[in-house]
Amino acid sequence: MKPENTSERFIVSSSPHIHEGSSVERIMLDVLIALTPALAAACYFFGFDALRLTAVCTATSIATEWLCRVMMRRNRSIGDLSAAVTGVLLALNLPPSLPTWMAVLGSIFAIGICKQIFGGLGYNVFNPALAARAFLLISFTGMMTSWSDSDWSATLTLNEGVIDIATGATPLGAIKDAVKAGREIPGFTLAGVARLFIGDTNGCLGETSVFALLIGAAYLLYRRVITWHIPAAYTATVVIFATVLYCVNPQTSVMPHIHLLSGGLVLGAFFMATDMVTSPVTKRGMLIFGVGCGVVTMVIRTVKTGAYPEGVSFAILFMNALTPLINRGCRNRVFGAKS
Repeated sequence: MKPENTSERFIVSSSPHIHEGSSVERIMLDVLIALTPALAAACYFFGFDALRLTAVCTATSIATEWLCRVMMRRNRSIGDLSAAVTGVLLALNLPPSLPTWMAVLGSIFAIGICKQIFGGLGYNVFNPALAARAFLLISFTGMMTSWSDSDWSATLTLNEGVIDIATGATPLGAIKDAVKAGREIPGFTLAGVARLFIGDTNGCLGETSVFALLIGAAYLLYRRVITWHIPAAYTATVVIFATVLYCVNPQTSVMPHIHLLSGGLVLGAFFMATDMVTSPVTKRGMLIFGVGCGVVTMVIRTVKTGAYPEGVSFAILFMNALTPLINRGCRNRVFGAKS
């Protein structure tokens, strides 16, 4: 019998039936807010180059996304701020002296090849900013490994006194060079550790100031944009790996806190490994993902025959490729179904 009152009708729709109120725009805005301290620190330590690269990468990313959506005859998606986040993250992963045209090329690659060619936001396999960084590193190795001059090396010491190294090296680069040359690993004075934490060292724009990055990470955790699982598993694995190596052979290893404070570990663990699209969806999968990132990072950093002193970018990209398998192996059992 057909109901006379339309209010008695039931509307059936697919899940989810309850919405928490967040949106892509709000999440991306939170990420941009969280990146503000790191960007401010980059501007303080590297000056105009930080603003130049950030502006170029962000503008190029947005323009590339708009052009790709027009060519594919799809809705304009620049309003969701995802392209802006990619541009800022890419800029923070670049050395301050990188030429502008290389930053433009990297931004086009990040959006056009690593994101839109897969279908846009939600379909990309790899983190676009990290994939673009890897592309630039392979294509322009010299410029991607050229760092600004700094007197941070005065805080490195050996048993005999202060070590004399080129000011253009990063902390991880100095450590890697010492290992490959068979020299004693340089130690860090208390002032050196403090400078690593604050960010007054050579490196990419956004990876130097751990203090600024932790402020942004705390905001993301507070806003529940990310969870603790991947960052905790990532950093804990690095600490355990580094501790074991240091206990076995302290002459060719550094203390765990040096690995935590050097390079792009904090930036990668909190801002890129936690990417919702390219990381696992279950809590157990996130822990596996974080452990995998930590292991691969430390293998790249500590293998004596390796030429690359940093492993965060390649570790996350490698685990991005394994995310579908992790999701399949860590699927939650449906209530009432056989496991």
